[in-house]
Amino acid sequence: MTASRAAYAFAKLKFPGRDKIFLCYLSTMMIPWYVILIPQFFIMQKLHLYDTHWSLILTGAFNVFGVFLLRQNMLSIPDSLAEAAKIDGCGPWGIYVKIILPLCKTSLATLVVLTFNSVWNDYMGPMIYLDTDSKKTIQLGLATFRRQFDTDYGAIMAGTTLSLIPVVILYAVAQKYIVEGIAYAGVKG
Repeated sequence: MTASRAAYAFAKLKFPGRDKIFLCYLSTMMIPWYVILIPQFFIMQKLHLYDTHWSLILTGAFNVFGVFLLRQNMLSIPDSLAEAAKIDGCGPWGIYVKIILPLCKTSLATLVVLTFNSVWNDYMGPMIYLDTDSKKTIQLGLATFRRQFDTDYGAIMAGTTLSLIPVVILYAVAQKYIVEGIAYAGVKG
């Protein structure tokens, strides 16, 4: 949701320096995650979020790629729709909720699937931020089947198969919107 609000601001709201700020924001995609790893860790410690799932949620909530993807989709929405809503008495928040978000369902579904897949398969983040065994993610659990002198391949394969179930279910639910988005993008040409 944070990505859609930022994308709306960068795509539809007019303010000084908007394009330069977006370019600076977009350039943060070039910074490797490992560079900001230690500062993020210290911030999570200072906020007393170490060893909580909130540390994973907050670090994953702000996604530059998501803002870029949604902004590009929102730029394709005609400004005349927002102007008509403004004439009818809708403010910026109403335009965002009632006009822009419903028209971005396909991009939102694509972003949800991609983000969920990325977070679900993340190994490094949970390894750094979570310490209690009961809070660890499935990827860290699968890594415990590997030991120094032997590996339980059967358990790893069974766990991997089970870990695919939520991803497949999410894709099955969002598939209609993703296919619509691809078809819409292909027709736009």
